[in-house]
Amino acid sequence: MVALPRSPVTVCHVLHSLKVGGAEVLAARLARQLSGDFRVLFACLDELGTLGQQLRDDGFPVEVLGRRPGVDWRCVLRLARLLRRERVDLVQAHQYTPYFYSAAARLLTPRAAVLLTEHGRHQPDYPRPKRKLANRLLLRRRDRVVAVGAAVRDALVANDGFPARRVEVIYNGIDLGPFAAPRDDRRAVRREMGFGDDEFVILQVARLDYLKDHATAVRTLAEVIPQRPDARLVIVGEGPELGAIQEVVRQNRLEGQVRFLGLRKDVARLLWGADLFLLTSISEGIPLTVIEAMAAGLPVVSTRVGGLPEVIEEGRMGLLEPARDHVALGRAVCRLAADPALRREMGRLGRERAESVFSEPQMHAGYVRLYREMLHD
Repeated sequence: MVALPRSPVTVCHVLHSLKVGGAEVLAARLARQLSGDFRVLFACLDELGTLGQQLRDDGFPVEVLGRRPGVDWRCVLRLARLLRRERVDLVQAHQYTPYFYSAAARLLTPRAAVLLTEHGRHQPDYPRPKRKLANRLLLRRRDRVVAVGAAVRDALVANDGFPARRVEVIYNGIDLGPFAAPRDDRRAVRREMGFGDDEFVILQVARLDYLKDHATAVRTLAEVIPQRPDARLVIVGEGPELGAIQEVVRQNRLEGQVRFLGLRKDVARLLWGADLFLLTSISEGIPLTVIEAMAAGLPVVSTRVGGLPEVIEEGRMGLLEPARDHVALGRAVCRLAADPALRREMGRLGRERAESVFSEPQMHAGYVRLYREMLHD
């Protein structure tokens, strides 16, 4: 696939952790797909995570660096030692903090080129003069910067000070195959979730993190119930906000209408059992879960944040509303709940868009091209 300067070329993915999340899943799948052409290892700044253990079990080296609060220069030294010991040629850093540690470590081991992949932005997002200065000092000629969408790219330029000519967009992509299967087990999936054939099932798949704002999802359901008493919300994911979300469910007396399924490996099957996909994030890049829902033919109701307007053509494959506005989100859900024909048409258009723009082979080809450029620059 790639003309290599020597064999094997070693790529190190650097992340906060390898918990299950969009950036982490992308890194793991990219590594698995390209492991025939590259030697791949991982470095986690903070903790191992579920995906990290799976990668270890499958033979990938995964090192946890144990970063302390603040700027941990000892962590920089540990990462530099790892890069030297493993003779790393290219570092792919997922998100800004892993990029800072990777670029700082590279000062002590100049062999490696560094690729920043920015998956999303934290809120509030604003210009940071110190970060702009650091980026001007750390970015080298062979390095590259990738944003997963145009909105993320704009923030990298405006708020982080990266030169616009050095930042390109490579959209996130998924393996479309598992989401194209017939829905012949829809009834069985709904029974497993505890729902009947005629209930209106809303699915949200997202890490239980404050940025995903599940409390708004629960309050959205509370807006929908008076018009659709048969509406049910299924929450898939794990994370630190579980207890807080459950408390919002109790406050709204929705214990019988909300199901928590935890971390699942059969998201495609769950999508086949749902009627609508909901995402209530306050910040996003290009979320894989929305692409998966579109690939499965589900209409989407989502907040209008980050790269979501790039993924969803509003009114065609879904509806977008302001973040934290459970009233507007509830109206959008009710509109689609009342119109099965519109849901089917949005699902069809969503599947077409996922196939044309957000396929995994397209994404991987973009990264392979960048790897090749960086290794030969």
